[in-house]
Amino acid sequence: MLCDVRVLAPAKINIGLRVMPARADGYHGIESIFQTIPFYDKLALQRIGDSGSKCHVVCNGMILPERNTLTSAYEVFCEVTGVSESLKVYLEKNIPSGAGLGGGSSDAASLINALDAVYGTNLSLNQKHYIASKVGSDVFFFMGCSDVTNPFAAVVGGRGEVVNSIIPRRDLFYVLICPDVHSSTAEAYRLVDQWYEPNWDWNSYSAEQLESVYNNPVETWGFVNSFTAPLVQHYPLIGEGLQDLKDVGASFAQMSGSGSAVFGIFSTKDSAACAFLKLRKKWKQCYTFAFS
Repeated sequence: MLCDVRVLAPAKINIGLRVMPARADGYHGIESIFQTIPFYDKLALQRIGDSGSKCHVVCNGMILPERNTLTSAYEVFCEVTGVSESLKVYLEKNIPSGAGLGGGSSDAASLINALDAVYGTNLSLNQKHYIASKVGSDVFFFMGCSDVTNPFAAVVGGRGEVVNSIIPRRDLFYVLICPDVHSSTAEAYRLVDQWYEPNWDWNSYSAEQLESVYNNPVETWGFVNSFTAPLVQHYPLIGEGLQDLKDVGASFAQMSGSGSAVFGIFSTKDSAACAFLKLRKKWKQCYTFAFS
């Protein structure tokens, strides 16, 4: 297959995710540290040349809705740049959907950056942010991953558009479990609203404070995910995954994003490998990662 460019789209985990009450515009504010992990979707782009600014997605591994993050991203890219031709995107989907790992958003960000290179449009940061705002809140973070094969971390605020990059830790070893649960973002926010109303009582933390905790020993972390309690009540399998990670010695275990994936952090490569060997006997989708 002759393609114009091939790119990787990394997954992310949330190390802590505090959700604020819904704002006047309907969005919730968040406070979180996003960290990429070396788990990738793969995209190949082929310019068709037909006019019409249509994006045709061929996906291996998942049935995508006709309108998805890739088609949305291409539509807005064409609106911003004036590009007017059809495009085919071949997507190898490895990152599970509905897992809180940002796969759809990462795919969109990788597509935007690839399109910018293919068409030589030299998008400004403001233009990239505009496109991201029309596709999804997590896209802002992934737009900052200049080299997806290296770790990228940031303190993320606002609705996701405030991205303050920080030095990513390379001394962490992960085990990831994806329970057989699909958690849509809309459902997760509805459950959070029901869980915390009317007693939202959050103290805000600065980016510097969150970064400071991130750099402390993992076993001292006090990060929480506002989605975890309501999602575990609704989907006990998520709680089972968290408990299994703790039982095999994770220094820190939490749910990523709005779920349903859960991850554990281990202090050594060997301890993570040992935990993975135990957990994969039970969990069909179980993975271990580390950035070398």
